[in-house]
Amino acid sequence: MGIRDQLGKDLSGLDTEGGGLQTVTAEVIDVTEAGTVNIHMMGADIYNVACTDAYRNRKAGDTVAVRRGAVPVVLWRLGDDPAETEQANVEQIAQQAAQDAQVVRAATYGTGAPSGTGWQAATAVYMRKVDGRLEVYFQVADASDPSPGTPSVPAPKPVTVSPTDSGTWRSGRPDEYASAPTQGDWTGRGNRRGAWFYGSRISDACSGKTVAKMTVAFTRKTGSGVNAKRPLHLYLHAHASAPSGQLNLGNGPEDLLRLSAGAKGTATLPKSWVTALASGAAKGLAIYASGRTDYMSVTGGRITITFS
Repeated sequence: MGIRDQLGKDLSGLDTEGGGLQTVTAEVIDVTEAGTVNIHMMGADIYNVACTDAYRNRKAGDTVAVRRGAVPVVLWRLGDDPAETEQANVEQIAQQAAQDAQVVRAATYGTGAPSGTGWQAATAVYMRKVDGRLEVYFQVADASDPSPGTPSVPAPKPVTVSPTDSGTWRSGRPDEYASAPTQGDWTGRGNRRGAWFYGSRISDACSGKTVAKMTVAFTRKTGSGVNAKRPLHLYLHAHASAPSGQLNLGNGPEDLLRLSAGAKGTATLPKSWVTALASGAAKGLAIYASGRTDYMSVTGGRITITFS
């Protein structure tokens, strides 16, 4: 039964059931890749809770209204009016679109002089390409109508780099029993370390540019370890591709992100890591933990690079 059908059924039964539809407040622990949420409600953690369309821009820490029942549903978010945040997002998108558009309104040509007023004759034309876009400069004999100023060159667009491969290692060799990069030891057979590989994609994307920030997105798999939030113990590594022997860990650990079962999240990498990845001194990311406490399997690994 869908969310709307279940909600409609509950509403239709209000006349025959005393007390009416009950809602309670809850706190969002995490958002899952499927768009459901893990919540803390009435002293308990509840996982994979569906949401109505009214609950938009979902994120951890939100206070929400939840319809109680055998199948709880998040109805909406409680809090301040999001209008100001939405306006800022729209303005940012509009600014990026304007930067991507050519500033020339029309480009025509012919054998005679153009009709209309305001035209100036150009004695020479110069052009160059900056950040993939064309700049044109006209040298004129008489600048009776002053030229508009040259806009500043915008920062290159962010680039998202996906891994070329990933895997898990245990006891110095690849672990074929792990379906996704895994940290820790659940069964007592040895600690696992997982990794994501990018070849030269990261350093290639950064070549000739100034990197401002790198973020990485992960999703924690359900059914791996305890359901509660646990930290990812992140490391750098210097492998361009998956090694046949041991996966060697570099700088770390950095506990940049905590995820509950099924949750997705984004971590901002330390500046020193950004420098190492951009230069090619480091090639990728890894996770490693000891024992059962922080055991989990993780998918994702897409790195978004922002330039200045």
